Amino acid sequence: RFGPAPVQERLSCMARNNSIYVVANIGDKKPCDSSDPSCPRDGRYHYNTDVVFDAQGKLVARYHKYNLFRGETQFNYPKEPEAVTFETPFGKFGIFTCFDILFYEPAVVLVSKMQVDTVLFPTAWMNVLPFLTAVQIHSAWAMGMGVNLLSANTHNTSKAMTGSGLFTPEGPATYHYDSDTEEGRLLLAELSAHPRLSPTYPPAINWSLYATSIKKFPGDNDTFLGAVRKDIFTFRELRHKDGNYTVCQGDLCCHLVYQMSNKRRDEVYVLGAFDGLHGSLIKYHWQICTLLKCPSTNLSTCGQPVEMAQTKFEMFSLSGTFGTSHVFPEVLYSGVQLAPGEFEVLRDGRLKSKHGTSKPLITATLFGRLYEKDQPHPLR
Repeated sequence: RFGPAPVQERLSCMARNNSIYVVANIGDKKPCDSSDPSCPRDGRYHYNTDVVFDAQGKLVARYHKYNLFRGETQFNYPKEPEAVTFETPFGKFGIFTCFDILFYEPAVVLVSKMQVDTVLFPTAWMNVLPFLTAVQIHSAWAMGMGVNLLSANTHNTSKAMTGSGLFTPEGPATYHYDSDTEEGRLLLAELSAHPRLSPTYPPAINWSLYATSIKKFPGDNDTFLGAVRKDIFTFRELRHKDGNYTVCQGDLCCHLVYQMSNKRRDEVYVLGAFDGLHGSLIKYHWQICTLLKCPSTNLSTCGQPVEMAQTKFEMFSLSGTFGTSHVFPEVLYSGVQLAPGEFEVLRDGRLKSKHGTSKPLITATLFGRLYEKDQPHPLR
């Protein structure tokens, strides 16, 4: 049926001989002709492709990546986004690739409309602090969407591609982040096959309920602007060991209640808000509330990448007046480490520490994504 395909043959036998499902990211080419005005000059479409083989070695799913990143000029994207699912004895699965995770189709469609239990996620993810390291945003996406996300990242430290994990609605079951060596890691964990039926499944969250129910915390207007890459945030310095702060930008107001274990003179933290379009070629709407460590005591550096910190918090509670139900909670500790089991999201949308932070804090963030159905496709 498919003609000679040694790569697929090897993957199929690998699955059958070991009685496992195998997922792989490969290239795929499809012939086309002059009757198709979009047909490339070489007469073939080239797709960034995921394939899935079941425990008998049968090809059960194939997905062509829709949202191509700016460097993927060797690939075409399909005319319509594909929502690919397949049933297993251990739940309903969906699949998409890398940059797809930041868009409505197919990522949100698979969860909200197709009701998958688990998403397979091959990726080549470049870590971008302070909000977009692989383990950070992928764990947050699983929690925000309420599904398992099995994230398999390539490992290339020269391109800052590191960080894989098995993430659940309750947090990471296991993950690995290593920017020092080129060694990979096999990750094993036991997950709920049907997380929505689990007794520990988080309740539905109204992400703006608390933030819209309270008045802005009083205080002078000592805010300043700072850049996170090219996004201009409104920041306010946390000048005291504890306090209540509000920062607003656009339609978004971010509220923070916090208490540091110790207010260090050599470390500065800020509360930040961003409500606007992100990106240059590809623009999409973000709303972000963040408690963030600055690289130095110079406020002009706030928003630049930070990997290490020394300040612990006795408590923090972060909330925002989000205009979207798609909000992803992130907590990142010193050394680019996650904080499984150490924070919770209340039904009213507050991101709270449970018993303080066991390690110094880099950032606690509520990352909101507003999807516009009429948003232009990345490469159109």
